[in-house]
Amino acid sequence: MKRFLLVFFLLFSTVKIFAQQFSQLNTGTLFDSFENPAQNSFIADTSRKYAFNLFAPNFNTNVFVTGNGQTTLKDRAFNYKYRTDNLMIGQGRFNRINANVNAYSVLYKVFSDIEDNTEMGISLQSKVEIRGLMSDESLALFNGYANFPNEHYDNVFNNNATVQAYHQFSFIYRQNVNKKIAFGIKLSALLGVEYQKLNIVESHINFDKFNGVANLNLRGQYQLNHIPGGLAGRDILPTFTNPGAAITVGTMFHLDNGYTLQANMKDLGFIHWNNQSYIYNFNAVQDITGINTKKREDNIFGAVKRIIHDNGTETGFNTNTDAKFEVSVNKSFWIDSESRFKYSPTLVASKDVFFDSYVGALVNPIQYGNYVFTFTAAYNNYKMINFGTQFMIKATDVEFYIGSDRLLQTIKLATADHKSDAYINSTPTYTGADIFLGFSLKFGPVLEHPMNSSSVATSQRKSFFKRFINRLTKSED
Repeated sequence: MKRFLLVFFLLFSTVKIFAQQFSQLNTGTLFDSFENPAQNSFIADTSRKYAFNLFAPNFNTNVFVTGNGQTTLKDRAFNYKYRTDNLMIGQGRFNRINANVNAYSVLYKVFSDIEDNTEMGISLQSKVEIRGLMSDESLALFNGYANFPNEHYDNVFNNNATVQAYHQFSFIYRQNVNKKIAFGIKLSALLGVEYQKLNIVESHINFDKFNGVANLNLRGQYQLNHIPGGLAGRDILPTFTNPGAAITVGTMFHLDNGYTLQANMKDLGFIHWNNQSYIYNFNAVQDITGINTKKREDNIFGAVKRIIHDNGTETGFNTNTDAKFEVSVNKSFWIDSESRFKYSPTLVASKDVFFDSYVGALVNPIQYGNYVFTFTAAYNNYKMINFGTQFMIKATDVEFYIGSDRLLQTIKLATADHKSDAYINSTPTYTGADIFLGFSLKFGPVLEHPMNSSSVATSQRKSFFKRFINRLTKSED
């Protein structure tokens, strides 16, 4: 519980957005093909038949914080203090938190049919989705009443935060419908691990500064799933206690002018949290003692915990996954006369289905032989500009990549310590970090066209989607 409140108020711990890993778009990596199911990861007459990550995690994780509270959070993280002179009391200022983890532990795919570039595979991934809004006053309270000149305040703690973690088992299928169109689908079974949502719609606080006491009243709703004895290592293991399902559908269009259009509806799904879960419709009052002592942090956590656990009902409930709709356009060019350097820019736009977030990005990969250097620029509706880069080794049957879509912010955060006063005291557009890493290889026989093969095919068969299209068009092709 205290860990969740820490995320709600402070965001100390390691914690989607935007979760997209734009640098992977149209790379044809194994990771790319599972995130964008119409994307192929094998090359006919060249690639070996099986692709596997050898249980090496392929992941991306990112976090950002916006608002005046950046300095306060960094000061608390590095110096165990609360610098609050830049917080604005009574002006309705909020700090936004977004964080995501998307980690594949298993990626396995088979090149099953060369005529239609049919690929099938399975995967196991784990996700964490965190988002929230916290007011300047919420942070200032951890510094006592020094920032509160008045004795009474209304609705200055009307914050919200959501944490959702789950495992995702998936089956994926893709194939070419014809020479210009490809289709892919990813069907997933979801196994929920943890869910907590706090939404405060009304708040009041009275300060008794002479006695060092604050009287806090909060009204709102708190939801959490049932975890016997609190979250422990054993609870991270997949179980069927909180089942769910999701679907990802994608398609690619290859135009005559060399452009490739791609559209994806990603991870549209739900999780049913079991009937031992709780919904608290709270409206309660608690005193926060020692508001100006060194124990105020624990005292605040304790008071808020008692309030939000008021008036609870044991019941199950359903939640949505963080679904996105994404479109992109791509084209490749040779940028030198000897065809050594290939430039394949991708313009992409992504919109959250259930939230207001959207983002646009330009991905710029330059390939020389087996080496790919990618430079990415992105802009979202929170007026955040991100620049990132990726280094990839992509041979015929081996691929490795590492990078960040928020490179400068990641470096600053990774190299900062308690002596980094300029970094700690700064309030940029946002403070954040982003990193992704992946590896896979291909093995088995090379899948060849019949004319190139050393063996003779004994039969010709039509793929599922070709039979479906032929049935619709009454065609025999």
